[in-house]
Formats: sequence, structure tokens, C-alpha cells
Amino acid sequence: MGRRKLSEKNIRKLTRSGGGKSIGLTLPIEMMRSLKWKEKQLVRVTRVKGGVVIRDYRGK
Repeated sequence: MGRRKLSEKNIRKLTRSGGGKSIGLTLPIEMMRSLKWKEKQLVRVTRVKGGVVIRDYRGK
């Protein structure tokens, strides 16, 4: 499997996990680094018109 073209680096596939009850998404490592997010960090997923927003979870 080759590398993606530079113009397609942010195109990702949704994958099934957890026995088919969950859907996962990988994020580009450059994006994770620029946001200073770490593995297993809590994030808040909010549905908006036309998509979703993923933000750092900052508690109450």
C-alpha cells in the first residue's frame, strides 16, 4: 500500500470496532501534534448541521 497524494492526506475512512457497535476515525498525526492532543485524551463530539465538531473535553 502506497502513500496518499498530498492533496488527499486528510481523506479518511470510518472503521468499525467493538463488535460493530462503534465507528472509529483516525486523525492525521500532524493535526494531533498541532492541537497538542495525546493518545487516550478525552474529546467532546458534537453534531452540527452537515457534520460533527470534535473538541478537547475540558470538564464542567
